[in-house]
Order: sequence, then C-alpha cells, then structure tokens
Amino acid sequence: MLSLKPETVAGPAAAAAPFYNGSDNFQKSNSVAFQKPKPIHQPIHFSPSTNQTQLSSLDGPVNSSAYASILESCRCPSLGKQVHAHSFKSGFHGHEFVGTKLLQMYGRFGYLEDAVLLFEKMPVRNLYSWTAILSVHVDHGSFDEAFLLFQELQFEDIGLEFFLFPVVLKICRGLGVVELGRQLHGIVMKYQFVSNIYVGNALIDMYGKCGSLNDAKKVLGTMAERDCVSWNSVVTACAANGMVYEALELLEKMSESENSAPNLVSWSAVIGGFSQNGYDKEAIEVLFRMQAAGLEPNARTLASVLPACARSQKLSLGKEIHGYITRHGFMSNPFVVNGLVDVYRRCVDMGSALKIFSKFSVKNAVSFNTMIVGYCDNGDISKAKGLFDQMEIVGIKKDIISWNSMISGYVDNFLFDEAFSLFQDLLMEDGIEPDSFTLGSALAACADMASLRLGKQLHSHAIIRGLQSNPFVGGALVEMYCKCHNLMAAQMAFDEVAERDKPTWNALISGYARCNQIENIQTLLQEMKEDGFEPNVYTWNGIIAGHVENGHHESALQLFSEMQTSNLRPDIYTVGIILPACSRLATIERGKQVHAHSIRCGYESDVHIGAALVDMYAKCGSIKHALMTYNRISNPNLVSQNAMLTAFAMHGHGEEGIALFRKMLVDGTRPDHVTFLSVLSSCVHAGSVETGDEFFHLMGYYNVRPTLKHYTCMVDLLSRAGQLNEAYELIKNMPMEPDSVVWGALLGGCVIRGNVELGEIAAERLIELEPNNTGNYVLLANLYAYAGRWCDLARTRQTMKDRGMQKSPGCSWIEDKDEIHVFLACDKSHKRTEEIYATLDNLTLHMRKQGLDMVYSSKMIA
Repeated sequence: MLSLKPETVAGPAAAAAPFYNGSDNFQKSNSVAFQKPKPIHQPIHFSPSTNQTQLSSLDGPVNSSAYASILESCRCPSLGKQVHAHSFKSGFHGHEFVGTKLLQMYGRFGYLEDAVLLFEKMPVRNLYSWTAILSVHVDHGSFDEAFLLFQELQFEDIGLEFFLFPVVLKICRGLGVVELGRQLHGIVMKYQFVSNIYVGNALIDMYGKCGSLNDAKKVLGTMAERDCVSWNSVVTACAANGMVYEALELLEKMSESENSAPNLVSWSAVIGGFSQNGYDKEAIEVLFRMQAAGLEPNARTLASVLPACARSQKLSLGKEIHGYITRHGFMSNPFVVNGLVDVYRRCVDMGSALKIFSKFSVKNAVSFNTMIVGYCDNGDISKAKGLFDQMEIVGIKKDIISWNSMISGYVDNFLFDEAFSLFQDLLMEDGIEPDSFTLGSALAACADMASLRLGKQLHSHAIIRGLQSNPFVGGALVEMYCKCHNLMAAQMAFDEVAERDKPTWNALISGYARCNQIENIQTLLQEMKEDGFEPNVYTWNGIIAGHVENGHHESALQLFSEMQTSNLRPDIYTVGIILPACSRLATIERGKQVHAHSIRCGYESDVHIGAALVDMYAKCGSIKHALMTYNRISNPNLVSQNAMLTAFAMHGHGEEGIALFRKMLVDGTRPDHVTFLSVLSSCVHAGSVETGDEFFHLMGYYNVRPTLKHYTCMVDLLSRAGQLNEAYELIKNMPMEPDSVVWGALLGGCVIRGNVELGEIAAERLIELEPNNTGNYVLLANLYAYAGRWCDLARTRQTMKDRGMQKSPGCSWIEDKDEIHVFLACDKSHKRTEEIYATLDNLTLHMRKQGLDMVYSSKMIA
C-alpha cells in the first residue's frame, strides 16, 4: 500500500546566517514522499566535459563561495570528491563553510561514512556543521546515531538556533518516541523558538507521525502564524492515523481560510488516507472534488487512488486514469505503473495488465509479484508459474512474497500437490524461510484435503520455527484439525496461541459447529467474551454453516432470524450459507424471506448469491422465480449458468435448457462436466436423441471426460426413446462399471417398451447390486405385467413376500404458515389426522357424485 507523507519541513538558514547563502539542507522544496528516504549508491551519469568545465572554474585564486557554488550544483560523487581534494590542497581544510557544504554533498549522495569521517576531522565545527551532519544521519535513517550526536552538541559551547530543531524533531519522528518529542518541545519553548513557523510545522509533523494527534492540533491552535504547510501537516497526520473524516473537515476549513487554501499536497493526503483505510468510494469522490476545485492530480496522487479503484473493480475509471497518466507522461513512475497493473488484474483484464507490465514496469520483485497474484486470482496458474520461473532467469531474486503468492495460488485453485511440491522447494532455498503466511496457505491445503498426516508434518515445522503460537498459524492449525475431525488436537493448537484474536476464536467455534458439537457452542461463545472478544458476523456464519452441513436446517434458519433482529446483520456470506438450508427443506416462503433480505442489502445481483437463489427456487418447485432471479444477475458466470441449466432439467424444460446451452457456447463460455450433465438431462426431458448425442461427443472438444453420470444420462435418453439395444451396447462399452442407476435407467425403458429380454438382464444386474431394494422387484413386476406374463409376475411378488419386502410408501409435504407438513400413504401420525381424513372422505363423496352425474349425463345424451 502506498503511503503519503507530508512535505519536508525546513527553515531558511539564510535568515539566521547570511554568509551561508541559503544552505541546501534548510531550503528543500515542499514535496510528498511515498516512503521514508533511504539514499543509496546509484550509478550517476555525467559528462566529463561538464566536470572539467566546473573544475576549471577553480583554476587560479578561489574563495569559499566558488567551492559552495560547485558543490551545490554537483551531480556526481566523483566530482564532489575531486572538489574536496582540491579544497584540501588549496588550504581550505578545516574551513567551516566549505566543510559544511562538503558534508551536505556527501549526504546528498548517501555517502554517510565519508560525511562522518569529514565531520570527525573538522578542527572547528559550528552550528551549521552540526546541523548538516545531523541531516545526513536523518536522511540515511540512522536516527539513534543522530540523537547521540544531538546530545553531544548540547555539551558544546555553541548557541542553538531555530533552524536546528526541524532536523532534530525529525529524529523523534524517526524513532517514534513521542515523549522525547515532548522534551524537545520544552527545549524549543525555553529558547522561545515555538513562535517560528518552521519550528511549529516541524512540531506538528513530529506529533502527527508519532500518533499524538491532540498534541499536533494543540500546536496548530497556538501558532500565531500558519501557512499551508502547517495545515497540511495536521491533515496528513489525521489521514495517516485513520481519522480520515477529521482530515476531510480540516481540508474544508482550509478552503474557508484566506491565506491557506488547500493545495495538491492537502488533497493528496486526504485521498491517500481514505484509500489506505479502505474507504475506496470516498477516495475516488475526493479525487473528483479536487479536480472540481481546479487542481489536477500528479503521479503521487494517482498512485494513492489507484488501489481504491482496483479494490472497487472500477475498470472504466481505471481506463480513464490510465489515459490521463499517459497524456501527462506519468508512465515513468513505478508506483503509478504498479497501481495500473493492480487495477487491470483485479478487474480480470490480465491482457492489459501484461501489456503495461511488459512495456513500462520496472522489473523487480514487486512488479513480478503483482502479475503472479493476478494470474493466480484469475485461475491462470500456468502463466503465474511461468513468471515465477522467469524471475530467476532475468536475475530477480524471489522474495518470500513471491513464494507465498505462488503457493497460495496453487491452494486457491485446488492444486494441492503442486502447492506442497513448491513448499518443499522453498525449504531447500538458501537465505529464505517460510513465514506465517506460507504455513497458513499450506495448512489450508491440508484442511481442504482433510490430510491429517501432512497437517501434522506442517505443525511440527511450525513448532521448530516457533510459529505455532502465531495467531495466523494457530488459526490455520485449528481449522485444519477441525476439518480432519480431530477436535482434541484443534483445542490443543488453540491453547498454544500466545495472543489469541477474534479470527482464532472463530476458527475454533466454527470447527466445533462443523464437527456437529453443537452443544458446546454456547460455552465457547461465553469463553470468547471472557477473553475480551465479542462474537461478530463471521462467528455466526461459522456456526450457521456447521448447522447446515450437519442437516440442522431448521436450527440454521432460526439462527438466521435471530441475526436479523440483533445488532449483527447477516452479510453476503450468511445469505450464501443459509440458502442451501431453504433448498433442502424445500421451503419457498423462507427462501423468499432470505431473497428479500438479499435485495435490501444489494446482494441479489451478485453472481454467487444469484446462483444460490436459482438453485433454491428450482428445488422449491418454482422455475418461474428461478428464471427471474437468473435474469437479474449482473454478470452470470459458469456457476450461475449451470444452476439455471440444472433448474430447467429438474423441471423438465428440456428445450429451454438446450437453448440456454447453445447461447452459452455462442457467448464463448467454456462448459465443464456439470454443464454437460445438466444439458444432457435436458435432452432426456426433451426426448432429443440426436442433440444429446451431439452434446455427448462435444465433451471431448472441451477436454471434459465423461463420468458415470454422463453415461447414465445417455442410457436414459436412448432407453426412453426406445433405442434399447443402443443403450445396452453403450453400457457394455462404458470405460467404467455400470452402477444400479444405469441399469435402472435401462430397466425403466424396457418397462415402457415391453422389452422383457433386455429388461430381465437389467433386473438381474440390479438385484445383484441391490438385493434388498424393493423398487427393483416392483419394476420387474411391472415389466411382466405390461408383457402379460402373469406367472412371472406372480413369482416375483411371491419372492418379495418371502423376503418380507414391502413397497416404500409414497411421501409428500406442503408448507403452511412457515410450517412443513409431511404425509405418508396410510399415515395417521399427523396431529390433525381426523380433520384430514374427514376432508378426504368428503372430497371422495363429491368425486363419486360428480362421476355418477357425468355417467348419467352421457347416457341421456346418447
């Protein structure tokens, strides 16, 4: 995440000491930095002729101003060292002014050791020399050494001036020690520098960076003179500490001020604050407000808003920003380029992401990792692995993020063997060790595979690395053991976690629920509260999921209702969890209530919720509502399309299912095994043998291998169409052993067509596979009845009688006032049995009377 920092705070040294002619260190231009400056040695290209021209100005008599002029304009460290040597030969060794300029030059190029050596050899040091060496340490990130130097300075016989304190306050900011900053604040007040605007700005900046916002605002409130820098420091401090709306209020106050109108830095700080804290919509809105105020974003502003655009998956806005970046020449900024790549990969446009990466990205671990994650998230693991392998070829060392991205990509795409293989490769890699995220991903794979053996190996590795007490690893261990149904080990892993957090508790409670230990849930919830954590929506989602998975559908729906009336509102995941409970209970009224909740919360158009709603309505008997729900899904994917195909097949709408499948192919959808199973079932209901045969052979084109269920559909299709010999040949040539469903499909066709010969073969196989299934004997008896083979029929019925077999009674149920009423044939267990049978007798009388009236009427007409 990119983080915006406020402009550098500095005071004009020229005002205090004219002979310094405005030291570089104290007149830096206002700027916004993306990260703490860490000067490093980098190759600097320079022209030898330019250096010669600059050195030629030192021919003849020179003074300190000449050295200062060359050193200030110096862009090459070797030239700077030549000037240093020249000054030494010319008798300027020990000259305070020239020495200070040399210190600043070395600091500019990140040559800390050279600067320290020069400072130590200076015979006379003044306040400017001390300020320069402090700045070099601060810019290099050596805050501890800088503070020791400041302590040493206080014992020197040198008077302190205001321009020293902005540098010293940066030391406190770097150390993050607010108490030290307060002590320096006291020293500033003692020397009466607190009214100086540059010192005041530095105090605000220090307090803000140390997280003491109240102190920062107090300083702003007591300043007699404020400028835009003063306001920006407080705005940035609020934004950086998550107080984004307060930062926005301060920005609006600046707009009302006559002398301190918000500038680009002000707006960028607020935009960055919203973006960093996950307020994506607000970050984008503030960007538009900034433009409406007449300010155009720079590269740094756009780099901070691009993550918000990416997380919101606003592809059109991302393209607009891309165009703006191109027109304004910002494609050379690596942060902007990485931000654009992130936008395209999150918006599932990996083609555009790859183009930007290939043409503009600085090839480093960060840019490669972004692309690897993009391909993994979009299911293109082979391309992700290609980039992962390419890193070593182009000389970029893979960091732990690279390994973690690839391993988690394999896990998320259910390629568990590949994930473990890569994990083993990581263990053999020199100079890099698996961290908590690596183990978390590997443990997630063990959980999904329910592989207790591998999970225990990873647990041992975590113990060796001392990571078993890490909350993230501990939570993954708890989840793994729970999914392997080892609650005792899960509890032990939970107890090992040093600082338990809410996700760790949620993992344990969810595990107990999924293992059907429902009676322990209330105790665990109480212990969670005693540990200082209130259950959240994820806690309840885990509990409800456990109820649904274990068939406690009524209890799950009750918990969902309780959530709706509590402070915890069900989220999109809760809706996705509870809809299958409605499907399995076939309770359409409850399903409609959940649907209404999803509409109120704006979840209805979500592709996953839409698919679950289609499935629920189909299983509750309403194909009309299923189709309406499907048409409201914003961007149907394969899962939702399969759900609608299955709904058509389930309700016998074969032609509609076939039409939807053909539309999917035209739209470029790549069908999977579920798609083909559903459309073959539609062909069965439509009686379309040729179409079914076409689709069955189309499976090879899409590299989908037919399973037993696909063959069963084809056997059923051929049998219903009377092509019984073809169905039997298909069974004999299947690459797997036929099961009872396959033989049952053939037997059903034989019953319809009266083919006793094939029917007996099918029945014989069925009875071998399911000797105690009464339905098989009933089908065989029906076959003999249709064929008029009464002796065989009597023999079959006698066999059923001898074995004590009885036909399973028919079952039906209705839903009335949120209550399900189940009925079996000849059942008298219902609490309103007398009323039901009285009504049935009454209906029977009416039917008989109506029948007699119809017979009498027909005779009169005749």
